[in-house]
Amino acid sequence: MGKRFDSGARTGVRTGVVIVGAGPAGLVLGNLLLDRGIDCVILERRGREAVEGRARAGFLAAHSVRVLTQHGLADGLSARGRTHQTCLFRSERGEFTLDYGALGRGEVHTVYPQQELVRDLLAEYLRRGGDIRFDTEVEEITEDGRVRVSDGADGAGGTDVVGRYVAGCDGHRGVARATMAAHGTRTARWDHGVSWLAVLVEAPPSLDAVGYALHERGFAGHMARTATATRYYLQCPRGNDPADWSEDRIWSELATRLRTDEFGVLKDGPVLEKAVVDLRSDVLDDLGAGRLWLAGDAAGLISPSAAKGANLAVLQAERLARALVSALTRDDESDLARYAADCLPRVWRAHEFSHWMSGLLHGPSAEDTGNTVDARARYGRALQYARLDSLRTSRTHQDFFAENYTGI
Repeated sequence: MGKRFDSGARTGVRTGVVIVGAGPAGLVLGNLLLDRGIDCVILERRGREAVEGRARAGFLAAHSVRVLTQHGLADGLSARGRTHQTCLFRSERGEFTLDYGALGRGEVHTVYPQQELVRDLLAEYLRRGGDIRFDTEVEEITEDGRVRVSDGADGAGGTDVVGRYVAGCDGHRGVARATMAAHGTRTARWDHGVSWLAVLVEAPPSLDAVGYALHERGFAGHMARTATATRYYLQCPRGNDPADWSEDRIWSELATRLRTDEFGVLKDGPVLEKAVVDLRSDVLDDLGAGRLWLAGDAAGLISPSAAKGANLAVLQAERLARALVSALTRDDESDLARYAADCLPRVWRAHEFSHWMSGLLHGPSAEDTGNTVDARARYGRALQYARLDSLRTSRTHQDFFAENYTGI
């Protein structure tokens, strides 16, 4: 727990590290700091129920599993997670399955829904005596490590949480990133020009593997989550309203793109949630300076096409924890100075592969096709199938895919 203080109209808490955001990055970081005896406070704008219930990615890379296991954070995923090592591709040219666990470095994924991981991390953080403040809106992060929190609609009174360092883990729209941008940090951005309808259904997985379907109507994806829930993706036009997608329309489009008439029906069930996701990526040139350091989506947003987001968050949380421990216990900031240089090459490697996957999965855009066959559309479609054919036939390409698909 931080030490309280009173300064005029504003009360406050002093601590070693103020962590803004209780997603995977913030919770892994908080647990690792507590494990090393570093006092910290997590501030989260949402309530606990919303934090624990948000369904997101569910594929953990081998590196993430190692980090969580080494720090006593893997009991849940060890008990309930399922290893996964195959993916299949469907197209008008047929279907093939790739056993990526037998290729490359021989690494596999562990399928474990992110909301369950978050619940595990939060429970362990509290068990270790961690301090977390839900429903707490951060107004400002100052250069002296002061995080200003409003306690009322008019901002009167309020609370200051002051840390020797601040870890911004509050996402790509959060205050931490905005603070870095306001101080001149540049961001490299890419819009993939693709949108997905992300659908979570109450139904068992229909495939033994992750499924990627290439179709002239757009990409479709099948991702196992639990024995009773499955995630599907449907490529859709930019700006689509999820409300326009009825359950009948969703299942009909999935059947068409996944070619159920050829490969077998899907196990259907009620739609639990649906949302449109625009595939965009960005990376900040600097991941921190002075008292403020970023991790997770606050440091860079990656498209979901290769399931790298949560794994980058774990990587960055581990590296940032190590650097903050050195700074706070030995007054040595050399690891903080190297934090960006340590993380960014691996971040950019993940982005490169995610970008490659986007090119593999998505054919020509709507602007390239119409009532007549367009030369650009034909060229783009041919390239897409050339990539797929190379992945099907080339062992060298398969090893490259496996290493990057599971690596981080």
